[in-house]
Amino acid sequence: MSAAPACSAPQAVRPAAAPLERGDYRNAMARLGAAVNIITTDGPAGRAGFTASAVCSVTDDPPTLLICLNRSASVYPIFQANGMLCVNVLGAGQQQLSNLFGGKTPMDERFAAAQWHASRSGVPVLAEAAATFECRVVNRTAVGTHDVLFCEVEVVRVGSAAHGLVYFDRRYHDLLPQ
Repeated sequence: MSAAPACSAPQAVRPAAAPLERGDYRNAMARLGAAVNIITTDGPAGRAGFTASAVCSVTDDPPTLLICLNRSASVYPIFQANGMLCVNVLGAGQQQLSNLFGGKTPMDERFAAAQWHASRSGVPVLAEAAATFECRVVNRTAVGTHDVLFCEVEVVRVGSAAHGLVYFDRRYHDLLPQ
């Protein structure tokens, strides 16, 4: 019969590290390139849209996207009430549209700056998007200042040209085919 392994001495508890500086975090995040999207909705609470780079795939079964929305954003109550949205992936040359939807521009002026059509579910779909994902919000989780929306994709469309728009190092960059 073998002897039981010896118990090791308890490890010393390390003091907590100094809290991460917000500026340091934001500077590092500037080096994490991300696609630029306009998130739109329409429904009982009204029509709204905002620019977001915090969008990513969660799973393809069922097809689900994750979108982060600041709870202090003026559009927050509209997105919370409507329950349907469209992720409009921006392409090369659409920086101005991104800026309109990312600022304090009145909602009617934002939508007047491009061609939109209403989908079967009623959400605004950008005619010249690189791709669109029409989604139903199926879950939301509060994290810090934001809600993380889990959105099940019901319809996708892919634009005719392969190009994109990313935000990196606090600037827009067009992605064009080689």
